[in-house]
Amino acid sequence: MTHIAEAVWILPRSLRSPGRARSLLRRQLAEWEVGGEAAQTAELLLSELATNAVRHARAPRGRDFGVRIARYGEVVRVEVADAGPATPVAPLAATEEDERGRGLAVVAALAVRWGQCPRAHGIGKAVWAEIGVSCDRRGVV
Repeated sequence: MTHIAEAVWILPRSLRSPGRARSLLRRQLAEWEVGGEAAQTAELLLSELATNAVRHARAPRGRDFGVRIARYGEVVRVEVADAGPATPVAPLAATEEDERGRGLAVVAALAVRWGQCPRAHGIGKAVWAEIGVSCDRRGVV
Protein backbone atom coordinates (compact mmCIF):
# COMPACT_ATOMS: atom_id res chain seq x y z
CA MET A 1 0.00 0.00 0.00
CA THR A 2 1.30 3.45 -0.95
CA HIS A 3 1.79 5.93 1.86
CA ILE A 4 0.22 9.35 1.25
CA ALA A 5 1.82 12.44 2.75
CA GLU A 6 -0.05 15.71 2.44
CA ALA A 7 -0.10 19.33 3.49
CA VAL A 8 -3.08 21.69 3.32
CA TRP A 9 -3.17 25.49 3.57
CA ILE A 10 -5.94 28.07 3.37
CA LEU A 11 -4.90 31.38 1.80
CA PRO A 12 -6.73 34.66 1.24
CA ARG A 13 -7.71 35.53 -2.32
CA SER A 14 -5.04 38.17 -2.71
CA LEU A 15 -2.41 38.90 -5.34
CA ARG A 16 0.26 38.02 -2.74
CA SER A 17 -1.11 34.53 -2.10
CA PRO A 18 0.37 32.69 -5.11
CA GLY A 19 3.83 33.74 -3.86
CA ARG A 20 2.98 32.58 -0.34
CA ALA A 21 1.74 29.26 -1.75
CA ARG A 22 5.03 28.78 -3.63
CA SER A 23 7.00 29.46 -0.46
CA LEU A 24 4.96 26.92 1.52
CA LEU A 25 5.36 24.39 -1.29
CA ARG A 26 9.15 24.81 -1.41
CA ARG A 27 9.36 24.19 2.33
CA GLN A 28 7.14 21.10 2.11
CA LEU A 29 8.96 19.60 -0.86
CA ALA A 30 12.30 20.09 0.91
CA GLU A 31 10.90 18.18 3.90
CA TRP A 32 9.84 15.36 1.55
CA GLU A 33 13.27 15.50 -0.13
CA VAL A 34 11.79 16.39 -3.51
CA GLY A 35 14.11 18.73 -5.37
CA GLY A 36 15.52 19.62 -8.73
CA GLU A 37 13.34 19.74 -11.79
CA ALA A 38 10.42 18.00 -10.05
CA ALA A 39 10.30 20.73 -7.39
CA GLN A 40 10.58 23.49 -9.99
CA THR A 41 7.79 21.95 -12.07
CA ALA A 42 5.53 21.55 -9.02
CA GLU A 43 6.18 25.18 -8.10
CA LEU A 44 5.28 26.41 -11.58
CA LEU A 45 2.11 24.30 -11.63
CA LEU A 46 1.02 25.56 -8.22
CA SER A 47 1.77 29.13 -9.25
CA GLU A 48 -0.49 28.84 -12.31
CA LEU A 49 -3.33 27.18 -10.39
CA ALA A 50 -3.17 29.62 -7.45
CA THR A 51 -3.03 32.61 -9.79
CA ASN A 52 -6.12 31.33 -11.61
CA ALA A 53 -7.94 31.00 -8.27
CA VAL A 54 -7.06 34.60 -7.37
CA ARG A 55 -7.66 36.23 -10.75
CA HIS A 56 -10.33 34.19 -12.53
CA ALA A 57 -12.39 32.14 -10.05
CA ARG A 58 -15.13 34.77 -9.56
CA ALA A 59 -15.57 33.43 -6.02
CA PRO A 60 -17.84 35.35 -3.62
CA ARG A 61 -16.18 38.30 -1.90
CA GLY A 62 -14.17 37.36 1.17
CA ARG A 63 -13.77 33.68 0.25
CA ASP A 64 -10.33 32.14 0.67
CA PHE A 65 -8.88 29.36 -1.45
CA GLY A 66 -7.31 26.10 -0.41
CA VAL A 67 -4.05 24.49 -1.44
CA ARG A 68 -3.36 20.79 -1.01
CA ILE A 69 -0.02 19.17 -1.77
CA ALA A 70 0.19 15.39 -1.69
CA ARG A 71 2.91 12.87 -2.32
CA TYR A 72 2.05 9.25 -2.94
CA GLY A 73 4.73 6.93 -4.21
CA GLU A 74 6.61 8.68 -6.98
CA VAL A 75 3.86 11.24 -7.65
CA VAL A 76 3.41 14.78 -6.35
CA ARG A 77 -0.03 16.34 -6.70
CA VAL A 78 -0.71 20.07 -6.38
CA GLU A 79 -4.33 21.08 -5.96
CA VAL A 80 -6.08 24.43 -5.58
CA ALA A 81 -9.72 24.69 -4.51
CA ASP A 82 -11.86 27.82 -4.70
CA ALA A 83 -15.52 28.74 -4.29
CA GLY A 84 -15.89 30.19 -7.78
CA PRO A 85 -18.48 28.83 -10.21
CA ALA A 86 -16.19 28.75 -13.27
CA THR A 87 -14.76 25.35 -14.16
CA PRO A 88 -11.84 24.97 -16.57
CA VAL A 89 -12.45 22.46 -19.32
CA ALA A 90 -9.49 22.88 -21.64
CA PRO A 91 -6.51 25.16 -22.10
CA LEU A 92 -7.21 28.23 -24.23
CA ALA A 93 -5.26 28.81 -27.41
CA ALA A 94 -3.57 32.15 -26.71
CA THR A 95 -2.14 34.11 -29.60
CA GLU A 96 1.33 35.67 -29.58
CA GLU A 97 -0.23 39.06 -28.80
CA ASP A 98 -2.27 37.83 -25.81
CA GLU A 99 -0.88 38.94 -22.44
CA ARG A 100 -2.77 36.20 -20.57
CA GLY A 101 -4.49 32.90 -21.22
CA ARG A 102 -1.58 30.46 -21.18
CA GLY A 103 -1.89 29.13 -17.60
CA LEU A 104 -3.78 25.92 -18.27
CA ALA A 105 -1.75 25.29 -21.43
CA VAL A 106 1.38 25.40 -19.24
CA VAL A 107 -0.28 23.06 -16.73
CA ALA A 108 -1.30 20.62 -19.49
CA ALA A 109 2.21 20.69 -21.00
CA LEU A 110 4.05 20.04 -17.72
CA ALA A 111 1.74 17.69 -15.82
CA VAL A 112 1.51 13.95 -16.29
CA ARG A 113 -2.21 14.34 -15.50
CA TRP A 114 -4.39 17.28 -14.57
CA GLY A 115 -8.07 17.94 -14.13
CA GLN A 116 -10.77 19.43 -11.99
CA CYS A 117 -13.50 18.13 -9.70
CA PRO A 118 -16.24 19.62 -7.51
CA ARG A 119 -15.15 20.70 -4.02
CA ALA A 120 -15.96 18.09 -1.41
CA HIS A 121 -17.85 20.40 0.96
CA GLY A 122 -19.49 23.22 -0.89
CA ILE A 123 -19.62 25.29 -4.02
CA GLY A 124 -16.70 25.63 -6.35
CA LYS A 125 -14.08 23.26 -7.62
CA ALA A 126 -10.59 21.91 -7.14
CA VAL A 127 -8.10 22.01 -10.00
CA TRP A 128 -5.15 19.65 -9.71
CA ALA A 129 -2.00 18.57 -11.53
CA GLU A 130 0.35 15.65 -10.98
CA ILE A 131 4.02 15.11 -11.80
CA GLY A 132 6.54 12.34 -11.26
CA VAL A 133 9.03 12.90 -8.44
CA SER A 134 11.92 11.89 -10.68
CA CYS A 135 10.81 13.68 -13.80
CA ASP A 136 12.02 14.95 -17.09
CA ARG A 137 10.67 18.13 -18.71
CA ARG A 138 7.11 16.75 -19.11
CA GLY A 139 6.90 15.45 -15.56
CA VAL A 140 7.10 11.85 -16.77
CA VAL A 141 8.73 9.38 -14.41
